Amino acid sequence: MFGIFLLFSLNILAQPQPTQLPGCHEENSHVQPLGATHELTESDLTILLDILVPLQLKRDNLAGVTISIVKDGKVLFAKGYGYADMRGKEPVSAGDTLFHVGSISKLFTWTAVMQLVEQGKLELDRDVNDYLDFKIPATYPQPITLRTLMTHTPGFEDTYKDVFVSTAPQFQPLGTYLRTHLPRRIFPPGRIPAYSNYGAALAGYIVERISGRAFEDYVWDSIFKPLAMTHSTFVQPLPIPMQAQLAQGYGIASAEALPVELVQTGPAGGLSTSATDIAHFMIAQLQDGQFGDTRILRSETARLMHARQFSVAETTNGMALGFYEESRNNHRIIGHSGDLNGFHSNLHLILDAGVGFFVSYNSAGQPDYIARKEIWQTFLDRYFPYTPQAMPSLASANNDGKTVSGVYFSSRRSNDSIMKPVMMTEEITVAATPEGTIKIDSEKDFNGQPKRWQEVGELLYREINGQDRVQFRRDVSGRLVLVPDTPIFVFKKASIAENKWVNCAVVAAVFTVFLVAVLVWPIAAFLRRHYRRTLTLSPTEARLRIMARLIGLLDVAVIAVWLKVIQVDPVLTAKWDPLLHLIQVCAVVGVIGSIVVIYHAYRTWMNAATWAVATAFEGMVAMASVGYIWLVVNWNILSVGLRF
Repeated sequence: MFGIFLLFSLNILAQPQPTQLPGCHEENSHVQPLGATHELTESDLTILLDILVPLQLKRDNLAGVTISIVKDGKVLFAKGYGYADMRGKEPVSAGDTLFHVGSISKLFTWTAVMQLVEQGKLELDRDVNDYLDFKIPATYPQPITLRTLMTHTPGFEDTYKDVFVSTAPQFQPLGTYLRTHLPRRIFPPGRIPAYSNYGAALAGYIVERISGRAFEDYVWDSIFKPLAMTHSTFVQPLPIPMQAQLAQGYGIASAEALPVELVQTGPAGGLSTSATDIAHFMIAQLQDGQFGDTRILRSETARLMHARQFSVAETTNGMALGFYEESRNNHRIIGHSGDLNGFHSNLHLILDAGVGFFVSYNSAGQPDYIARKEIWQTFLDRYFPYTPQAMPSLASANNDGKTVSGVYFSSRRSNDSIMKPVMMTEEITVAATPEGTIKIDSEKDFNGQPKRWQEVGELLYREINGQDRVQFRRDVSGRLVLVPDTPIFVFKKASIAENKWVNCAVVAAVFTVFLVAVLVWPIAAFLRRHYRRTLTLSPTEARLRIMARLIGLLDVAVIAVWLKVIQVDPVLTAKWDPLLHLIQVCAVVGVIGSIVVIYHAYRTWMNAATWAVATAFEGMVAMASVGYIWLVVNWNILSVGLRF
């Protein structure tokens, strides 16, 4: 029981890679000619991937992977490796095995939006309330538009509740879910990128309302069917004929398969598809909307969709309409990633080379999520080689490193809900090194060692021997903001109340003091009896002393159970609301009781006959009570509702 006070700290320290800041463009690279080392051909790809992928599967404890690569309007490579079902030893087929591709689903939603835009049925800069049958409150003067949804700048708080369900009866119609799970607005639209699954689902619902058809039917008729994507669907649960084709999802290949998730925000993450089907979509996007003799978008619409629309800093990647830039090796690249329970996917389009790359693993492996980044960078470096240009160190490096050091929290966050402490576990820490570089704790190389970053411009840092960049800027209030090369969020420097390490220290102090107080209680009673010493207390003081110890136990239990419960996936559905409300009630009782504890300490201080040691100890207990009150208020535990 005593070790439970470390729970919050361990939750923070156990996060393997809180937030990735993946690759960026290399403006000043000396780039070798395409094909200087290896020509991008089917035979060379087969040699490369037939060596690399089986090694990944064994090394990282992965179940299977499906890959498709397109070039110049044709499928150049499509192959499955490993198993779709470890128990049944069912091999992965690039053509027939379905994978859940998570947020890559959004690219189809955004394509559907652009189809309706070019038909004149939707406008990118019109208030989305004009298209809805419910109203998004006007928290800010600026309206939310389709453009802000597509650039992840609507300003929504991140949401969790009921996003995933396990059974069909729990699954709600898209409009019902969106209407009853409207998130708070925490940023003015068009200002701060904060990745939003709700925003993408909202766009899908607008497609549904304006087209007059269910979203999954519209996408089938307008995208899948024209692109011959016969192994693709947004229908959940999967139609019976397709269920046998779905790969199992795993954490690691040696473990049991994970349960299937149903995604309430279907347009944001509900697509099941095959690698060859995705290849057709990549070809259409690379050819400005055309696939064979079929066109899903006009050329000008596709080019608009791929064009840069929003960025926080010109020195880092920006957002297109739905796609995000992930430029690397001196090529402009747009794409998207996707993650669901057991499935981890990436899609990349090298626009100027007419090349598309898709990969999906049906397991995270060990360490988590490294394989897909490794295979993509290996592919790029083999067929689009480059040599980074050495950059001189700046005289300001040491001072600037100290300036930017600190803890940063993501703009994709739950700001005012009960999930706030979970968000704190995902904060990142920037630290200066004696050599004048910086380290970011979430950023490690493939060997597991921390990356080091060199200042190459004013508060602009580039990975040493690499391409990744981060830019630090100040917001209107003067607070530092870390801008990563993934343009779907930024990181703001945390205040004392937001800092995860401060919260960790308060949790540890509260747990330690209260648990010591409870443990010392019976020990002191035993010693008094053994040495025949009498504790002289008035009846009121005796009652207060007992209450103080019991309240301490309650406070410890509230914090420990809260931290544990809100990280358990089943609790993130409405059916667990009664349990969460019970914990909230106990938290309120704990706050009221903590006032009693503080009053007891005050009476102890005022009693001249009390030993100095006892007075000091009761003072510590009172301070722990203040710490408890601060925690439950800071973590929004006392929220009236359960909107998260």
